Amino acid sequence: MTALDRTDEELLRQVAGGDVAAFEAVYDRHAATVYGMIRRVLRDPAQSEEVAQEVLLEVWRTAARFDPGRGTPRTWILTMARRRAVDRVRAAQAAADRDLRHAVRNGRREYDEVSEAVELRLEHRQVRRCLETLAPTHRAPIDLAYYGGHTYREVSELLELPAGTVKTRMRAGLRHLRDCLGTQDRRALPHGT
Repeated sequence: MTALDRTDEELLRQVAGGDVAAFEAVYDRHAATVYGMIRRVLRDPAQSEEVAQEVLLEVWRTAARFDPGRGTPRTWILTMARRRAVDRVRAAQAAADRDLRHAVRNGRREYDEVSEAVELRLEHRQVRRCLETLAPTHRAPIDLAYYGGHTYREVSELLELPAGTVKTRMRAGLRHLRDCLGTQDRRALPHGT
């Protein structure tokens, strides 16, 4: 009788006795399902593979604990898989919480505030410089909408222009700004990058 002819219960009894061929059969029958179950919980393929291997190794080590009175071998294996996957999620969350508490306790920021402020200031200057290169017909609606907080309709009323004209001018102005900012970014890079 080959491994393919044996039931999962028979195979697990043989795995409990150290039968490598029986374990290979169990592995072949259940590895894909175990991985799929874990992948749905963890989402990350690499972590899912790692946890699936841990589960199947646990099947090898604990096959003698399987109790047919409590369910099928498949249910037993998938219960282990789900438990391990949930444990991995909890461990990751606990580590993230621990790191956050440590950072808060030590008063450290996860980023450099001075560097962030300088970069933001430079970006504002770049945008202002590029805004100054816009024609007044393009700049006025952009200023009113983005810096004044007005809607297209309000900009249209303030400039006494049809809404379609305002939208067209804003699109043209924004396209010019995108090109201007893109050009400045390229000039800021060292040659050869």
